[in-house]
Amino acid sequence: MVPGSEPTYWCETDTPVGRLLLAGDGHALRRVHFQSGPHPMRPTPEWRAYAAPFAPALAQLNEYFSGRRRAFRLPLAPEGTAFQLAVWEALKAIPYGQTVSYGELARRLGNVGGARAVGLANGANPLPIIVPCHRVIGADGSLTGFGGGLYIKRTLLCLEGAACVADLFSAHEWPQAASGAAMARDAAVARGAAVARGAGATTGADLADPDPRA
Repeated sequence: MVPGSEPTYWCETDTPVGRLLLAGDGHALRRVHFQSGPHPMRPTPEWRAYAAPFAPALAQLNEYFSGRRRAFRLPLAPEGTAFQLAVWEALKAIPYGQTVSYGELARRLGNVGGARAVGLANGANPLPIIVPCHRVIGADGSLTGFGGGLYIKRTLLCLEGAACVADLFSAHEWPQAASGAAMARDAAVARGAAVARGAGATTGADLADPDPRA
């Protein structure tokens, strides 16, 4: 860690689409990563396991997966090029349950013919789900690529009731990686740690280490 810079905190939580890693500086969320896929993120030795800063994000994710939240209201601090940041900002304007094509998103950014560049920026989104890159699909309606895998992309769109996948996903296929109660538990423990500053580090449900900021 560079002297004087903000430390990076992290935690993990189980969700209906598998385990997620959240990372941030204690003030803003910087990364959300799918840990159940083939390329889980490994926190560096400089990162500090501490759940309390993520209490709002954990609570809002729980609300999203239980169908009680359509948009996230969180401080975000993704790192990218000016073009990537513009694309990620445009993603946040795609309404819940709706989809757009890469070409349409490029046109909205005034970059007609820039579907490929938009697709690359979309794929580099460090905050999936929170910044809804899953709502961008191919011009022919195909789901195309997604960092967490097409199954997760389809799951998220089905959760939101997107018409493009509503007929492709049976109710019995809904993943059972984690219950709403498990997510609510993680969020509640993180909130308690934020208030009491007595239980912080987490690798999922294990939230017992002291506040590393003390």
